[in-house]
Amino acid sequence: SHIENENVCGLAHRLLREQWIRARYERSEFIHVERQEPYSAGYREGFLWKRGRDNGQFLSRKFILSEREGALKYFNKHDAREPKALMKIQTINATFQPTKIGNPHGLQITYLKDNSTRNIFVYHEDGKEMVDWFNAIRAARFHYLQVAFPGAHDVDLVSKLTRNYIKEGYMEKTGPKHTEGFKKRWFTLDDRRLMYFKDPLDAYARGEVFIGSKESGYTVLPGLPSSTQGYHWQFGITIVTPDRKFLFACETEDEQKEWIAVFQGVVNRPMLPQEYAVEAHFKHKP
Repeated sequence: SHIENENVCGLAHRLLREQWIRARYERSEFIHVERQEPYSAGYREGFLWKRGRDNGQFLSRKFILSEREGALKYFNKHDAREPKALMKIQTINATFQPTKIGNPHGLQITYLKDNSTRNIFVYHEDGKEMVDWFNAIRAARFHYLQVAFPGAHDVDLVSKLTRNYIKEGYMEKTGPKHTEGFKKRWFTLDDRRLMYFKDPLDAYARGEVFIGSKESGYTVLPGLPSSTQGYHWQFGITIVTPDRKFLFACETEDEQKEWIAVFQGVVNRPMLPQEYAVEAHFKHKP
């Protein structure tokens, strides 16, 4: 819900603010401006507790962030030579998710793998360590964007470093034929990607929907077509895309209004040139 979203953001902001205050007054990190912070050095190595993809257990894993390689990697065994996963800085995102992960320093890292979003959930007992990892990812993203967009002002790049999700929460959905029963799923709206999961901590979404702009034939409508059956929650939303209609149902009218408002915000935003390329390669999954 909206309140849950605000609480999550509040916890994340509190953690960042607390670490900034400690850096300022306890560790005096800002006194010597010429001293480079470790998180902006272009390389970081350490151990984080990572949630297992299949069993849900958190296990200690070695992580390496290397700007030279343009990637964040983690290793399943401490002495492994080959990483278990390689996340390109180009597509990486990080957002604090203490409530969802169940740890005050919980961080959700996502990256694109074969044009699908892969989720990784990590934490560290030390809040400063986790904030330093977050800042290291942001610093690596900043340096990558400076190279990728040489004419851009630094201030414009800052908003592209990492992003929070526009909204998350449960809705019901049906399949492409609209005859399947509605199933409860966890939804995450990440910019123009609407992803749905059986469980909020799943590694991969069950499906992803690209939401373009109204100029490209995308519309958001309250309610469901009159012939729709099989839904339990009463407050429907229909998203019309050039390919098909997606049908969702919300538990409360407030949730319906909030989802419609955020979908409308995305649809009303003109698409950027690079977003047309994403749309072209996007595969709607049932």
